[in-house]
Amino acid sequence: MSADRDTSVTSDGTSSEASSGASHGASHGASHGVDSPAARLQALFEGHRLTPTQRRIAHSMVRRAADVPFLSSVELAELAGVSQPSVTRFAVALGFDGYPALRRHLREVAPVEQPADAGSYNEYQQAVEAEIENLRHLAEVLADPRPVQKAGRLLAASRPLPVLGLRAAASQAYGFSYFAAKVHPDVRLLHEGGTMIQDRIDAAVRAGASALLCFALPRHPREVVDTLAYAKEAGLTVVTVADSAFAPVAKVSDLLLPAAVGTGLAFDTACAPMLLGRVLLEAMCDDLPDAQARLEEFDARAAVRGLFVE
Repeated sequence: MSADRDTSVTSDGTSSEASSGASHGASHGASHGVDSPAARLQALFEGHRLTPTQRRIAHSMVRRAADVPFLSSVELAELAGVSQPSVTRFAVALGFDGYPALRRHLREVAPVEQPADAGSYNEYQQAVEAEIENLRHLAEVLADPRPVQKAGRLLAASRPLPVLGLRAAASQAYGFSYFAAKVHPDVRLLHEGGTMIQDRIDAAVRAGASALLCFALPRHPREVVDTLAYAKEAGLTVVTVADSAFAPVAKVSDLLLPAAVGTGLAFDTACAPMLLGRVLLEAMCDDLPDAQARLEEFDARAAVRGLFVE
């Protein structure tokens, strides 16, 4: 599928608090044949009611799935930004006698090679390598395309389609909306918070909206959680792209699609969420029968206007 040439229209385990509708899509990777260290970790966490601190540990373990079987409890605590006793309590919550028993279990059920020493990389290279790993994890999750396909159907059917993204996620929402507007008849970008945002959701519902797409990235603004709760109460189906199925928005999402962010630099990097947004665009186009015609019409008008430099 083609458009103007800047138009390329071409997930983590859950606790029981987030495993009903919210992380429905996220858990498919572990339960439908995606065989990877991350997926096996997700399966281990499913069905357990975890505290926020424990969800943070679980999130860190999924993001570093290849390394976890070789980490001490102190190293895992440092990775997750929690105390060492919290790691021990986390292991017990999963049904193990302690962290050593959990680590032995991980080495048995998820054998991986000892990760290569990355000490020769400088901090910038390490950030790139971390993003490559995030993209690799996203590719594993997308081995089961059904959650994304379901999201695409929901977004294509919503007329209008509100797209929410505040603060760090505003650029993700803007990018999606820019491209989506070329194939969807009515896309409404919600990228500025404040007292008007609920009014705009009400207006979208009155106009016939049935779903809302949200991009949610750290740090998670309280306003995003409140807005999604309001959208659900208004009758919208909430589809969310978040950095983790353990994110605070999970409990107010009907379908959550996870894509990890990089944290190695002063400011988080979000290559995987951006790419997942483009994948969602593709899935949405598959359910918009006139998408190709709209793109061809745009190309023709752009050529007449001399819009792009050849």
